[in-house]
Amino acid sequence: MPRSDGSRSILVTGGAGFIGSHLVEQLVSGGDHVTVVDDLSTGRRANLSGVGADDLTFIEGDVSAVLPQLDASGFDEIHHLAAAVGVRLVVDQPVRTIETNVQETLAVLRFASGARVPTVLASTSEVYGKSERIPFAETDDLVLGPTTEPRWAYACSKAIDEFLGLAWHRDQDLPVVVVRFFNTVGPRQVGTWGMVLPRFVAAAVAGEPLLVYGTGEQTRCFCDVRDVVEVLPRLLSEPRAVGTVLNVGRDESISIADLAHLVVATLESSSSIEFITHEEAYGRPIEDMVHRRPDITRLRGLFDFQPRFSLEQTIIDLAAVIGQDAPRSTAE
Repeated sequence: MPRSDGSRSILVTGGAGFIGSHLVEQLVSGGDHVTVVDDLSTGRRANLSGVGADDLTFIEGDVSAVLPQLDASGFDEIHHLAAAVGVRLVVDQPVRTIETNVQETLAVLRFASGARVPTVLASTSEVYGKSERIPFAETDDLVLGPTTEPRWAYACSKAIDEFLGLAWHRDQDLPVVVVRFFNTVGPRQVGTWGMVLPRFVAAAVAGEPLLVYGTGEQTRCFCDVRDVVEVLPRLLSEPRAVGTVLNVGRDESISIADLAHLVVATLESSSSIEFITHEEAYGRPIEDMVHRRPDITRLRGLFDFQPRFSLEQTIIDLAAVIGQDAPRSTAE
């Protein structure tokens, strides 16, 4: 319910992370008070340094441990962004990936259901797996690899999150919107867990080689985080979005090799571009998807979604704030 000062009260899990911190800023700029729950395993408290203390309540801890201490009826909506993400994390810590994504999402849904708090669940384009149908539409089949390949643990765990969210919507009448992000990029993103653009940018800034995994012919669609977070607060106020899955991202593709060249050219870097195998990069063979492009017809049927930030501008802005903690010699 609205607070005494008339502002809404919003819960954001994972709010100190890359996307989460930008969302918190977006919500606060609209007059909302935000409660962030984050264990800081991949997020950083510094990401919220620009948010005023009066507009933010920050709670450090696991979502499943913190939520029982809170009153769901005190929130107007929930954005569940806390998750284990990134290819490197999936390869190195598969148990953490699966348990975090499934258990914490279940905790959020149980918490929200009692007061029927409208909830956004963050998912990923990874759930489409190795489908060869391009572009990916929300109603397409999901094509995952075998359980013996750890790469698919992340995609499967997020698919289970989607099933859970939609089941709670059907069975408990909980207002839920599932959002599948496609390669969201921008300031505050780091390459620690396998994100390609910040790694390329960090290497280019340092004058070190940009390492492209595989042939570099694989294509992706990159959308600036500042465009993405403008969409999220609007979804729960749109009745047609509730109970659905929505692709959110840009639908213009670029190959990873071309992305490397674009980073070098945009930053006027002296870096070279080199190619290595996925096995060399990760210490074991990794199955990669050749193409990943969203069909955003459903999203555009709800809003006039027109991204404002070009990929070149994102590269420039990311270079301006790239941290020393981003690895500087690897790519996707």
